This record gives sequence, C-alpha cells and structure tokens, in this order.
Amino acid sequence: MDTSRLMFREGLMEGERILVTGGGTGLGKEMAEAFLKLGAEVHICGRRQGKLDEAAKELGERHGGKIVGHACDIRDPDAIHAMVDAIWDSGPLTGVVNNAAGNFISRTEDLSVNGFNAISDIVFRGSFYVTLDVGKRLIEEGRKASFLSILTTWIWNGGPFVVPSAMSKAGLNAMTQSLAVEWGRYGLRFNAIAPGLFPTDGMSARLSPGGGGGNSHDDMNPMGRHGEMHEIANLAVFLMGPGAAWVNGQTIAIDGGGFQAHGGNFYTALKDMGDEQWEAMRAMIKGTNAKDKADRST
Repeated sequence: MDTSRLMFREGLMEGERILVTGGGTGLGKEMAEAFLKLGAEVHICGRRQGKLDEAAKELGERHGGKIVGHACDIRDPDAIHAMVDAIWDSGPLTGVVNNAAGNFISRTEDLSVNGFNAISDIVFRGSFYVTLDVGKRLIEEGRKASFLSILTTWIWNGGPFVVPSAMSKAGLNAMTQSLAVEWGRYGLRFNAIAPGLFPTDGMSARLSPGGGGGNSHDDMNPMGRHGEMHEIANLAVFLMGPGAAWVNGQTIAIDGGGFQAHGGNFYTALKDMGDEQWEAMRAMIKGTNAKDKADRST
C-alpha cells in the first residue's frame, strides 16, 4: 500500500493497541499497516504463524513501532482466550477489527453442512467469540474501545451463490447495531465497513477462480475501477481513530456505487453457469484450499 496516500497526521493513533483478525494477508494486513504507520501498537492473528511473522517483519521494518503476530484459530474460544490473555499481559486493547473471513462461490444446492460451517464458524461464530472475550474484559475494567467489522454490501440484499457468507455477514451487521446500543453505555463503539471489490489473492482464488471471473470486472462498477487499498485503510482509521468518537452503530459502504448499480452481488455473472463450469470452479477452489492447508502445516 502507498502509505503516502493516507489522509491522517502522523502519530494520530499513538497509545492505541489494536487487534486485527486475519491480519497477516489481504485487507487485514493493509489496515494493520495503516494503524502501525500512524502510531498504534498492532496485534495480528490468523492460523499461519509463518505468514503472520512475515507480515510483522515486513511492516515493522517499513514503519517501525510494534506489531506482533499471534497464531490463533478463532473458531476455538479457548484459543482466543489464551491469545487475548497474552496480549493483555502488556496492556489492554483499545480496538478490535473483525476481519477474518472465509468464502467461496457455490450453488447452494451443492453445499454440504461442512461447507457451510467452514464459513460460518469463522465469519459468524469466530468474530462473535473475539468480540465477546475482549468486550467482557473491557467492561469489567471500565475501559473504552472501538470495534470494527468488515462486512459486504450483501448484508442488505442477500448474496446468491455465497449464501454462508451472506448469512454470516448479515449476522455481524446485526451484532454491530445491537452492541452499539447495548454496550454504548460502557464507552464501547461498534461500526462496520461494507467493501466492494478490493482485489486480494484469497478473493481472486475463491470468488473468481483463475483470476478472470466476470464477477470481478471493473466495468461493472459506475466508477470503472476497483477499490485501492489506501481507501479502505483511510476509512478504517477514521472509524477506529479518536476523531470519530460519536460514530456508533453504522455500516458504511465503500464500493464506488456498485451496490446501487447492480446490487453488489454475483447473481448476474453466475446465474447462467452450467454443470461443467461449476465443476471446474469446485476443482480450482479445492486446489486453493489444499495449498492453504499445506501452508498452515509448515
């Protein structure tokens, strides 16, 4: 990311301690970089310690400051508790970004229960487990903090061919609005971002296998392009930073008007695919999943 395009002053986030789930790659890494660049102490978690260490080393060498990677499977509440204990040993968190996600395109009739759980256990349950563990500590200690969840515009109109993700993200949107009210009295803020297309390796491999799916064409967007990483990073910094202390319970789209133009989902691009095309998609997605599993074991 070109951090010269961040629109905030140096040192804005000094004194902040922020946990970014799924922070070793993709959008999570980009947001973590922005927080670090602006002075925050950053903690990133994911299932691949090697990838986290690489990201922490890269960003630390680039910007200085403190960034720590924690191997943690957020599907496991005990693992989350142990990770947050380790973070809390040197001080409380002031912010959490629920960014960890999983997704793949599939006809819903082709899904298995395990396929559904592979997404919902991370996006829906895992994000709640993290929020609950951190939130309970903050309430007990009387501390203020900000929570940010990364959603999609599908929360407003559904997501054909990505139903497990659409259901899970909609649940997180409900959590955002609910806890903004219930926990606002404790000084805890809850907001969310609903991004449009910000290409990452994981997105391209599972939502547009082969990198050329029609669901990711820039020409579908009114502005004729996809999002740039500094743009979502700027929005995340705004929502997590000290200048937005009265912004609470909001989900903000950043998609170039894609939601208004075509609903922001994959229906038009995928509705006419036949059995052979879906089988080829499944094979490519399985290959990507196998590679990720192998990476986690090394």
